[in-house]
Amino acid sequence: MRSPRGPGGDGRRVDVREWLGGIRLSGFMVIMLGLVVLGVLVLVPTVGTYLDQQSRIRALEHAVQLTQNEIDDLQAQSERWDDPAYITTQARERLYYVRPGEVVYLIDNDLSEAEQPRERAPVSDEVEQTRTDWMAQLVRSVTSAGAAQTAVAPGDAETPAP
Repeated sequence: MRSPRGPGGDGRRVDVREWLGGIRLSGFMVIMLGLVVLGVLVLVPTVGTYLDQQSRIRALEHAVQLTQNEIDDLQAQSERWDDPAYITTQARERLYYVRPGEVVYLIDNDLSEAEQPRERAPVSDEVEQTRTDWMAQLVRSVTSAGAAQTAVAPGDAETPAP
């Protein structure tokens, strides 16, 4: 059986009881330790509150910066609408307004070859798996049919004679 060696490696055994017995605590030291523990207990919640408030302040400053950026964008857009040329361009593009005597050509099929929809393959005799969920399509169809407005009220329509 080996004996535990001390920190010096010289083979001496360290007695913990002796070491603890050598520590002497005075009344002043006990009072100071108590005050330090009390100070830590009082300051920990305060520091936690301080850190929480600092994080909230950073979040609010970030929100203010985002709002300021939005305000700057809206002011820039408002300044563009003060320009008569911009208003004319927007009326032409969005509302298709033209000046008297002008001829406008609207191109219906302006998609490139890659963007145009592909033709579907011919109908086959083999059973294939559907690409969509038929149950979701059925529910969508029923709800949209139920929400549709009728052109003629049910009481106004003439009933055909048998």
